[in-house]
Amino acid sequence: MCALSAKPGLRHSVSEWDSNNQRLSAAAQKERDTSEAIRGEGRSLRDQTGCKTTWDERDTSRRLNDRAWDVARCKEALENCAQKLDAEMEALTLSKEQTEEALAATAVPLGVSAECLTLRDGRRGYELVVDPADEQLNKEVALIESVQQVLQQHVDKAFEQLCVLQEARHHLTADLQNKQDALDIDLSCLSLTVKSPQISLKTNPTRIPSGSSTPQEWLQFSLYNVARAQEAMQASQRMREDVSLSRTQVGAGDASKPALQDCMKQNDIQGLDADLQAKTASLKLAHTRLENRTRRPGVDLCRDEVQHGLIDEAHQLEATITALEQKLSDAQHSLQKMKLHHSRMLQDLSRKQEALTLDQRSMNTRTRLRSTSCTDKAPALLVPLTNSSGRSELQLLAQ
Repeated sequence: MCALSAKPGLRHSVSEWDSNNQRLSAAAQKERDTSEAIRGEGRSLRDQTGCKTTWDERDTSRRLNDRAWDVARCKEALENCAQKLDAEMEALTLSKEQTEEALAATAVPLGVSAECLTLRDGRRGYELVVDPADEQLNKEVALIESVQQVLQQHVDKAFEQLCVLQEARHHLTADLQNKQDALDIDLSCLSLTVKSPQISLKTNPTRIPSGSSTPQEWLQFSLYNVARAQEAMQASQRMREDVSLSRTQVGAGDASKPALQDCMKQNDIQGLDADLQAKTASLKLAHTRLENRTRRPGVDLCRDEVQHGLIDEAHQLEATITALEQKLSDAQHSLQKMKLHHSRMLQDLSRKQEALTLDQRSMNTRTRLRSTSCTDKAPALLVPLTNSSGRSELQLLAQ
């Protein structure tokens, strides 16, 4: 007996079949509508995010470029300050060495004066008198010892100031190195693109690193370093002026070497003239820059900070040149007066030398009045003579 096939499941009516088809069709339509909406939103999102991403990338590149420019300007200011600081350190070192040489040069005059005092202490009897020569020698010794003390103080202060300048230079060097590293990093970031092989996803790149500073703190840090260096340089310049004045005063006390003073005056005049030429060149540069910037077109012909700075620089240079010209004229006039006075001193010295020679010859002549006694002649009659002081020291043989 053949096995009967299984009976089909629950049968549905035509209306149920039709309802099921409508539900499936409605669901499919809904899914299509949803998909269409999602695709539309996706295209819109792609357009919006694409524009946003492009704008953000360009804005970031612009900010990186601006930041690199700011860092470069700050680095340039630090470099200029460092160069001036190096020049001031060299100038102060030279001034210190010259002061040390001047201090060493006082050893010989001090030794000579001390030796003269020692020799004059060998006088005996009433000749051991405190005369004007002794007073002058003692004054010279006291003066030289005082000068040595002042010069030694200048040397010590110059050494201390050099240490301050070196410390300021160390801070400038460290700041410059940091600026260079930051500039290299920003320029490297600026050169990156979406196609660069070096880019990758990082872990928590938006974190704020420890030790971060604000833009205001960043600027104030470098300004403080520059201000500290400028303050140290100003103190060093004042010190060099004081040292130079002290050395000049020491040299002015040596009346036996007018030719040396004349040479030093010549050097000062040459320095003033050279500085005048340098300031004239700087004025030419400022005038040229001002004139060239007048050719800026349209609205770019702006009275910006550069324009104001150049105008101030030109006015300052003009005032400086006027002052230098006046000082140069004063120095040249002083030199001529010194030369004239030097000539008068030489004439007076020549007259004194002639008078001294005549006195010496007179003394040598009077020695012939002292004759020895002759055994073959009668004793001669001695006639006393008096000199200009009234003392009877000379005798003349009466024939």
